[in-house]
Amino acid sequence: MTVLNAPSVSLLDIYNGDQVLPLYSTSVTVSGGEVRHARASGRAFSDDRELDVQLRLPRPLGGSGGGTNPEQLFAAGYGACFHGAMSLVAAKRRMKLPSDIDIKVEVTFGRDPEDGLFLLTAELEVSLPTLDAAEADALIEEAERICPYAKMARQGIQSSVKRV
Repeated sequence: MTVLNAPSVSLLDIYNGDQVLPLYSTSVTVSGGEVRHARASGRAFSDDRELDVQLRLPRPLGGSGGGTNPEQLFAAGYGACFHGAMSLVAAKRRMKLPSDIDIKVEVTFGRDPEDGLFLLTAELEVSLPTLDAAEADALIEEAERICPYAKMARQGIQSSVKRV
């Protein structure tokens, strides 16, 4: 059985470089599948094959369901990253994160009133029922400051699209 370990609190040490310092990179390939539309019949798999999922259009968008979708994958990534940030903050403060923590992430795919096209919104609900409210708020605030998904939601993301 594989032993699972949390990352080191040293990840919270401030980096003082003038360029992005890569800590981990991955790539995922998405294909269009049977109907040549990845949201409706696609497949997404990572370069190491640890991720391999069927993509399906959700029923509320007229699809048949039966697989995951980009919004669910984004919500899972955001929630896992935020939970990890909270765990690191708690470890840095030498406090044990309660086992009853739950993070619910709601991602909405919708129409953008500014350009008439599409956008995503995300809302996180963090439940820490056994933690003092002030302590929970401080933990959430610091986690929001260091979580790269939260930062991306606030500031955007460095991104490029190119034909190959």
